[in-house]
Amino acid sequence: MAQRVQLTATVSENQLGQRLDQALAEMFPDYSRSRIKEWILDQRVLVNGKVCDKPKEKVLGGEQVAINAEIEEEARFEPQDIPLDIVYEDEDIIVINKPRDLVVHPGAGNPDGTVLNALLHYYPPIVDVPRAGIVHRLDKDTTGLMVVAKTVPAQTRLVESLQRREITREYEAVAIGHMTAGGTVDEPISRHPTKRTHMAVHPMGKPAVTHYRIMEHFRVHTRLRLRLETGRTHQIRVHMAHITHPLVGDPVYGGRPRPPKGASEAFISTLRKFDRQALHATMLRLYHPISGIEMEWHAPIPQDMVELVEAMRADFEEHKDEVDWL
Repeated sequence: MAQRVQLTATVSENQLGQRLDQALAEMFPDYSRSRIKEWILDQRVLVNGKVCDKPKEKVLGGEQVAINAEIEEEARFEPQDIPLDIVYEDEDIIVINKPRDLVVHPGAGNPDGTVLNALLHYYPPIVDVPRAGIVHRLDKDTTGLMVVAKTVPAQTRLVESLQRREITREYEAVAIGHMTAGGTVDEPISRHPTKRTHMAVHPMGKPAVTHYRIMEHFRVHTRLRLRLETGRTHQIRVHMAHITHPLVGDPVYGGRPRPPKGASEAFISTLRKFDRQALHATMLRLYHPISGIEMEWHAPIPQDMVELVEAMRADFEEHKDEVDWL
């Protein structure tokens, strides 16, 4: 059920020159700036009795502002008792280590059984935070660290930190092919022109930057450490496929398993059974949204990736004399 929001206030003289959405976010701190921007664009905001649908409109101070809007509460999603691996928690944030096969937010094909449903059960007051405090996402079968805000002020500041690229996210991955050096992929990403559930490098896309370095070589695979500057949908998966080194197991961008010549049946079986992208969010570093203290968390790769790496390492040791790049 939608919650009606009716607010009135006077813009402070101290806010002279601010954008309308910025001023309103300061005046009504219980609501995120992104939500206020949506209300402005939806013509839910009156300034001196007239509709203003321009978030960038500058305020002069002294204006009478009225908001008449509705919030589709996250309560429309059911709390569900889904276990969460809590790495850290305080009164403002939760850091979780997400397992594979868990969608972050309900959507088409995944109406429930998500991180959001789990959060609503674990911490019921989070229903009052937009998107149940979720500020960034991991793909369904990408494992690892993600931060969630427990309050609106914490969420607003985390979103701003993401936009300013102040949150560091590092990943481990296993890519197909022998890579000779680390590097950077700086290629814009947009929705695929014909496959609407896929993403693709496209000159008209949004800026996307991925840095990567080599952790370990195998015969025909490479273990990587990657760092995101931006956070586009499927960014690492798309960028690595773009440079012809898709991630092992990626069902969308990766293609079929490619065992090296002479590989054992055990290794081939391990490779074929690995049915998700070999990608794990292993490190998260940020400034706490309320205290400002720098914080950092680490999560080792999960067991399925451990087994994959060990199998590749054993294969490499067995066939080291046949490798021509050593």
